[in-house]
Amino acid sequence: MSKRLDYTKIAPAGVKALGGVYGYVMQSDLSPILVDLVYLRVSQINNCAYCLDMHTRDLLQKGVKVEKLALVQAWREAGQLFDDRERAALAWAESVTLVAETGVPDASYEAARTVFNERELVDLTIAISLMNTYNRMAISFRNTPQAVLEQ
Repeated sequence: MSKRLDYTKIAPAGVKALGGVYGYVMQSDLSPILVDLVYLRVSQINNCAYCLDMHTRDLLQKGVKVEKLALVQAWREAGQLFDDRERAALAWAESVTLVAETGVPDASYEAARTVFNERELVDLTIAISLMNTYNRMAISFRNTPQAVLEQ
């Protein structure tokens, strides 16, 4: 698989705008590890190799154990490995990412709002939406994962 084009060079203002949203999310009250877990789960759903590689590396650098990362996709069956906020964020991320299938039902919203305040829930949804955008850019233009470049 070869890269189709370098969108960072072709549309730097657009990429900078996305970076502004990323900066907003990172200054929010959401923990950076929680955000990266959500980014990883969204990237799993979308099968974005570039983003899977990047967020796995980011989480490892932040001290998250590989055993936890291996179970992000099966978080529901992982017992207490994920705390209440992580479980709620991952469930919300799945529902929002799969919006065409789920319609983001009231039950999903009610579950998320029992754990997150309104601002956190909006910021979390912005983070989920941003990662869906990044996934679509990386997949569409065939960004090469770092793991492939290191071979």
